[in-house]
Amino acid sequence: MTNPFPFSAIVAQEEMKTALLIAAVDPRIGGVMVFGDRGTGKSTAVRALAALLPPIKVVAGSRFNADPAARKDYAADPAAAKGKAVTAPVPFVDLPLGASEDRVVGALDLEAALTLGVKRFEPGLLARANRGFLYIDEINLLEDHIVDLLLDVAASGENLVEREGLSVRHPARVVLVGSGNPEEGELRPQLLDRFGLSVEVRTPTELATRIEVVKRRDAFDRDPVGFTAAWAVAEAEVAARIVAARALLPRVAAGDDVLEYASRLCLAVGSDGLRGELTLLRAARAVAALAGSAVVDTEHLVEVAASALRHRLRKNPLDDAGSTARVDRAVADVFAGVFRGSERTKSAA
Repeated sequence: MTNPFPFSAIVAQEEMKTALLIAAVDPRIGGVMVFGDRGTGKSTAVRALAALLPPIKVVAGSRFNADPAARKDYAADPAAAKGKAVTAPVPFVDLPLGASEDRVVGALDLEAALTLGVKRFEPGLLARANRGFLYIDEINLLEDHIVDLLLDVAASGENLVEREGLSVRHPARVVLVGSGNPEEGELRPQLLDRFGLSVEVRTPTELATRIEVVKRRDAFDRDPVGFTAAWAVAEAEVAARIVAARALLPRVAAGDDVLEYASRLCLAVGSDGLRGELTLLRAARAVAALAGSAVVDTEHLVEVAASALRHRLRKNPLDDAGSTARVDRAVADVFAGVFRGSERTKSAA
């Protein structure tokens, strides 16, 4: 298996990288949806992040990547109780477009049923992805009922399978990452709203950026080992930031003023429900933790505003501006005077 492209070597695409780092620090964020042009590094970034994360402790032989410290994980996998704790890479599982529901959630092991007469559960992709990433390329082309099922499982952290006389419940704590090209179809708004963060990526238009992207990719393709080694220090720094942010996150505080700004921003863009505020708060906490701050401030809110809200806006036939532009306008209005013309307010996206 070839080395994944180093996460820290990805050129530009800062919003996408930040969103993925937020999901790595706080998996409760609800997953990341990445929409953009082909060939903009969407799948490269996700695979790079998964490879960057520190290994996890699992029970040897477990079919669900059972956590040795979580005895309840053994209930669905009795054989795991006999296994020893070992380290393993963070799971990264691709979900193919043609995958059936049985392939995703698991089903009766037909071979065991026919040859041994035993009803045995055959785990699906959700079991393999437990405590890791489940990546769905071209998610907008996946059947809606499977996307809905995945979002339910990602939100609950458990997969319940009841079919063919089986009743199995197993842990499925996954970070769901979807990517797609909006020109090939859109997700239903009800499904898109349930993703924590939504990111837009575009083909770079600056000549120097395009040249640097091609230069780094070519260098990696010609010598993956050497290129990876050259970025080892930068990768270690990012990995250390994630570990430190995870440790700091439970202690990160958000004052009433931050909550008020979050609610004002959601009111200004007209987002439905309260998912917007909750996601804004969680994302801002994760960004603060990544910055080493134990206190959330308004700049952290501004940094995550577009990715937390752009996919929650109601369609306005009288406003032909894009969702990102509408969020930027709301940010400028709500935070008018806070940054006193700071370029950060103008460029927050």
